[in-house]
Amino acid sequence: MKSLIFSVLVLLTSTLYAQTGLKVGDKAPEFIAKNSEGKEINLKQLLKQNKSVVLFFYRGQWCPYCNKHIKDLQDSLSKLSEKGAYVLGVTPESNESIAKTKGKTNASFSLISDRDYKIMKAYKVDFVMEESLVSKYKTYGIDVAKNNGALNAVLPVPATYIIDKSGKIKFVQFDKDYKKRASIKDIAAKL
Repeated sequence: MKSLIFSVLVLLTSTLYAQTGLKVGDKAPEFIAKNSEGKEINLKQLLKQNKSVVLFFYRGQWCPYCNKHIKDLQDSLSKLSEKGAYVLGVTPESNESIAKTKGKTNASFSLISDRDYKIMKAYKVDFVMEESLVSKYKTYGIDVAKNNGALNAVLPVPATYIIDKSGKIKFVQFDKDYKKRASIKDIAAKL
């Protein structure tokens, strides 16, 4: 029952406060950030070295839907890489929480802690949780701000973008229903 209530609350919040995301044909905002291992990740350089970048946003290590999506991406990583794609995940969580995600999913691709939310804002996937929802999450043992290593609780709408070599977005999966994610089949078909 608690999980049903939690699911409804998250869905309602996502619907009310989420951004709109970017659209197919939009120029992908460039960024430079360090991944959880401290390696510099430069979108412009990645596009020079790969046919495309599969950029996805996830909420956190506490989210079973995020972990399943990441595991699916990991399980299909060689298939995606063979098509010239570089897979990259972005989360507001701290590197410590990213380590938990990697432990749960065996993810070997780069994950970035977007601590200042700049990447999420640029891709229009960020939303600030209201205090009442923050309190509700805490009753389920989820402290979003603490997991993010921040004072405020910000989450992304789970979204996936495929960015082509020219820097244009050629695929978007953006759904305010946090349970819906891009399938590997749909991603692979667009690479």
